[in-house]
Amino acid sequence: MFQAKLQLSSMQKIVLTQRKAVTFRKVCIFAAMKTIEDETLPTKEECAGSLKNILDALYVLNGKWKMALILSLVQSPKRFGEIQKEIKGISPKVLAKELKDLELNDFIKRNVFPTTPVSIIYEATDYSRTLKSVIRELSIWGEQHREKIKESMRK
Repeated sequence: MFQAKLQLSSMQKIVLTQRKAVTFRKVCIFAAMKTIEDETLPTKEECAGSLKNILDALYVLNGKWKMALILSLVQSPKRFGEIQKEIKGISPKVLAKELKDLELNDFIKRNVFPTTPVSIIYEATDYSRTLKSVIRELSIWGEQHREKIKESMRK
């Protein structure tokens, strides 16, 4: 692999540092959902806190299936097979893992009934319903994004 060492002048280093600072501020402002107009820039601590919160949320809700599973179970409690039929394309192995992750984070509850054979029903918790506004905003943004992509494909 070819590696090159660049010799930067002091002026180039200042420009690079300023660009990094501007980019960092933009990310922090976006993460803190603040605008530059009439507001002071957030402190480094505020930026770090906002980014940490976002990363925590994305870590818990990561993956292709978690939001779909939460939405499915908010509608009504379901058995494993019912969930798999409703959410097309998810394998039993992945479904089991995602359900365990959601249960671990208190988004769903697993109810075991001592019947023969054992019945297990998954249901959304009240905590999963706190995602209502997040899901609504993601849905709105997803629709806008889909339209943007369609529009760019027409050009």
